[in-house]
Amino acid sequence: MNDVYLIGAHSTAFGRYGHLSFRDLTRQACEGVLRDAGGAGVGASVGSVWFGNAMMSYWGQHCTRGHFCLVPLIQEGLLPAGVPLLNVEGACATGSMAFQGAVKDIASGEHDLALAVGVEKLYRPGAPKQEMFDMFRAAENALDPHETLDEYHSLMAGLGRSFETGPGRTMFMDTYAAQAVYHMERFGTTQRQLAAVAAKNHAFAVHNERAQYRFEMSVEEVLADRPVTYPLTRSMCAPIGDGAAAVLVCSADYLASQPEAVRQRAVRVAATTLTSGHYRKPDEPSLTRLAASRAYARAGITPGDIDVAEVHDATAFGEIYQAEMLGFCEIGEGGKFVEAGETDLGGSVPVNTSGGLLAKGHPVAASGLSMLTEVTVQLRGEAGPRQVTGATRGLIENGGGIMGLEEAACAVTILERLDA
Repeated sequence: MNDVYLIGAHSTAFGRYGHLSFRDLTRQACEGVLRDAGGAGVGASVGSVWFGNAMMSYWGQHCTRGHFCLVPLIQEGLLPAGVPLLNVEGACATGSMAFQGAVKDIASGEHDLALAVGVEKLYRPGAPKQEMFDMFRAAENALDPHETLDEYHSLMAGLGRSFETGPGRTMFMDTYAAQAVYHMERFGTTQRQLAAVAAKNHAFAVHNERAQYRFEMSVEEVLADRPVTYPLTRSMCAPIGDGAAAVLVCSADYLASQPEAVRQRAVRVAATTLTSGHYRKPDEPSLTRLAASRAYARAGITPGDIDVAEVHDATAFGEIYQAEMLGFCEIGEGGKFVEAGETDLGGSVPVNTSGGLLAKGHPVAASGLSMLTEVTVQLRGEAGPRQVTGATRGLIENGGGIMGLEEAACAVTILERLDA
């Protein structure tokens, strides 16, 4: 397989943009990534486009989503006419799936330059909040919904509790909460440790111009925020928002043909893996562990070689759990790991320096590519006050969907500086 290099990465600021269309957000992401990769003229060499979106059907566009979002850019000559365009959908892992496709196009030698784009609008002005929450039901098991419910009723019954769903939140929040309760009961993880995750990520987001929530919160303020479903408060849950992100990957030959300024900012895709979930037992390692193990093996490194990471913290518990599954700490020690400052600047592996999904925001299809953007910025040394000193290798973990006690899909990517 051919080596793959990331030469362009861009994310819009995430937020609630009732005045912006899918095409507007697509344009911002694509123009931004082309600028980052050397200029608008780069677009003429794009050999393929992988377009990620999960929720556009709620706005009336089905099937050929990327084709209609990108056609203005093609007509203007920013992208080549007739470029192969593939639509990708995989719940919250959509952006990472688009990236996987672009990487494979380069690794196989099919193309020398490939573009991955993720675009999402979740905020619907004037719509009841519950209607927006209901959009997320598309990622549940609609064919046999009892399979998921049975898993969680059984999990909670084993703890002498009941599993409940309710208005004002999504099934995702209910399932994350149940997993957090199980972890608390089994390992002694505390609600305060969950709050420490949210407080740390809010502190990072203050210095990220792309973040949706750019304000600090103390552990006490997180704990005192509005309850969602125990043990989660509102600040421990990712917000509703809109946004887009994109990355450009290329071959070694293409990179060699670029100006020195482009070559100096390129990072290598050391590994990228994708796994699918199954109905696992509560004490069985998740699909993240499998994806991470494969990624470490392909990159020829261990968890201790990772300098910075972006993980899927749709809730604060997600960061604690994924730190364990990625091998940053022992299973059951995630809460203590975060509370000790190991995921903050100066810790053993700073995590979610972007602010994470909790504060940066979580426009589903854009999230995975925005995580790739953050790690790229870190490896280039361009992260400003949130910069991890000397970052050489970075990891991105992005999951999506609900399949029993875990996600339906998980992607783990490892990027490294060329001088690593």
